[in-house]
Order: sequence, then C-alpha cells, then structure tokens
Amino acid sequence: MGEVSPLLFLLTIMIQDTFEDDSGDSPVLCKTVAEVRERINERIKRGVTIGFVPTMGALHDGHLSLVEIAKKRADVVVVSIFVNPTQFAPDEDYESYPRQLEKDLEACRKAGVDIVFAPDKDQLYDSTEYFSIEIDSLNDHMCGGSRPGFFEGVVLVVNKLFNIVEPDVAVFGQKDIQQVEIIRRMVQEFHHHVEIVSGPIMRANDGLALSSRNQYLDKKERVAAPGLYRSLQYIESQIASGVHTPKLLIQHQWSELEAKGFKIDYINVFDKHTLKPVETLHQGSSYIIAGAAYLGNTRLIDNILIEF
Repeated sequence: MGEVSPLLFLLTIMIQDTFEDDSGDSPVLCKTVAEVRERINERIKRGVTIGFVPTMGALHDGHLSLVEIAKKRADVVVVSIFVNPTQFAPDEDYESYPRQLEKDLEACRKAGVDIVFAPDKDQLYDSTEYFSIEIDSLNDHMCGGSRPGFFEGVVLVVNKLFNIVEPDVAVFGQKDIQQVEIIRRMVQEFHHHVEIVSGPIMRANDGLALSSRNQYLDKKERVAAPGLYRSLQYIESQIASGVHTPKLLIQHQWSELEAKGFKIDYINVFDKHTLKPVETLHQGSSYIIAGAAYLGNTRLIDNILIEF
C-alpha cells in the first residue's frame, strides 16, 4: 500500500473521532456502570460540563423541560432511566409502572440528550446490600408521612447515580418538591460536588401537573383530576389576600375534594426548609402549599411555592 497523504490521514482521524464521539442525532445508550463512566469520562477529558436528569422513564413534557434546563447549564446532558425498586412499598406499582424504553430513547433524541443510562437492577444493587440511608424529620410529613421508606430509597439511588455520573448540575422537577428539598440537604451533608436545580411544574391546559402515572386515570377521573390544583390555588389566593392561619381554608378544601371523589392523603401548608406543617404564616418565610390525593387507584401530587 502506498504512503497516505497527510491530508487524507487527517481526514480519516476526523471521521474516526466523529464516530467515537457519537455526535449524531441519537443519544448513546449505556446499560452498564462501566460503559456510562467510560462515555462520560471521554467527555470530561475534553473539559465539558455534565448535566444530569434522573428519571424513571415514561418520559413526558415535564421531563423534557428538565432536559432543556440541563442543556442550558451544561455542555453534555445525561438522562438516567431506571425504575428504582427501593422507593416502592410492597403494595405499590413497581411491577406495573410504565416502562417504554424505545419511546423514551426517541424522546431523548428529539430533545438533544447526549447519553441515556438505562441500567438493569443488578447494575445498581447487589443481591445483598449491607448499607442503607436514614433520614431524620425531613420525611415525617407530606409524601414521606404516608410512604415510609420512600425517600430513603430515593436518596439511596440518587447517591449511587451521583457517584456514577458525577454531574456538575442535576435537574429535578418541582412537582416532587419534598424530593428536591431532601436531595438538596443530602448534597450538602454528603458533600456531593453538584448543583441542584429545580424545574417548574409542567401542566396540561386544564392545570393538571404532568406525571407518568396520569395514564392510569380513566376519562372521568381525568376530568376531575385538576381539582387538586384548583384547591391549592384557592388556598394560595386566600393567603395572598391576608389569611395568616390557613387551617379552616384547608379543612374546607379537603371536604370539597372528598365530595368530588378524591381520597385525600394530605393537604397543608409546609415550611419549605423543615418540610413541617405550619399553623401560622410569618412574613419573610418560604412555604409550600402541597397536596396528595387518590382518584381511583391513581395517586396525584401537586404544590405551589409561596414567599410570604
């Protein structure tokens, strides 16, 4: 074979780099910890920043809005798709939780995601686990109050994912506000070198917060479902009008929702930092008006942030 010209050699190297960089339309799909670390480290060596959006899949516009935030804050975006077993109680919907990897990959492609990490359970959990995480007080109320062990499972898997991906910024949705605040505290106490960003709640035209579980609602339930958000809005408007002790407001909205077929888990105003319910609101403080309720077998959650 004759001598290769410098120009041809350079062109060959450029083409090879293009394929190795996987900079086409489709995200790189990684199924193992070793593979995703290798792909991320290749990019870190080039001095890029990593944005991370952890999900359980069944992606919707709410998830994709978090991807857009990550793209604005980092050079490379990694999305994880993993239905985490440790955050489901035995009577919850782990087995039936929607799984649609091919659709999710297409959504990630359209959104410009660079890497999708979709591991099997044995990539993140050994058959025997010797360590666990406990949470003090931050999960006593709201969703943690009715789902014991839920946030311990969330914190456990997020710790694992942060250690694997090592992102510069991680984006979570405000709809799961208790999760966001617990993870903020976890990052502080565990000294993770990652910025936590909360993306606003994405809603359907009638106000219903987007959720992967909304597909469980039948037609009648779907029509009624925005009622939870409207109740929170009413409480918000009354607080804005000068109500400092919202107990009676909350009781009234609780009754109204029950009359519409909701089975209430909780509705209350919570301190944003302690996540404890409050009876009296004070100027200069941050609060969460939050509620969770069932329609049929579907659990809905929603919240509104207020500065008082």
